[in-house]
Amino acid sequence: MALEFTDSNFEELVLKSDKPVVVDFWAEWCGPCRMVGPVVQELAAEYEGKAVIGKLNVDNNPGISMKYGIRSIPTILFFKNGQVVDRSVGAVPKAQLNQKLQGQLA
Repeated sequence: MALEFTDSNFEELVLKSDKPVVVDFWAEWCGPCRMVGPVVQELAAEYEGKAVIGKLNVDNNPGISMKYGIRSIPTILFFKNGQVVDRSVGAVPKAQLNQKLQGQLA
């Protein structure tokens, strides 16, 4: 199950994580976000215990969205040791996200 990241829990769950973290920046009204959502849920189940995977609603959490310069959604950021190490913008296939995540686990 994908976590729900917020402005208030972001530092604890993402920046201080000892595992790679995937953050899906999305909004309810975003069509492509609804396409990516189930893929993020699948990845969360597949990588449980190996990576932290979740979603951040940009409408409800503008602070983090502005901090990372999120201008279009869906945007998926990949974090390692509290730093952004990769990103994906737009609705992309699961295989592409899987490949980027595998790179963080190596």
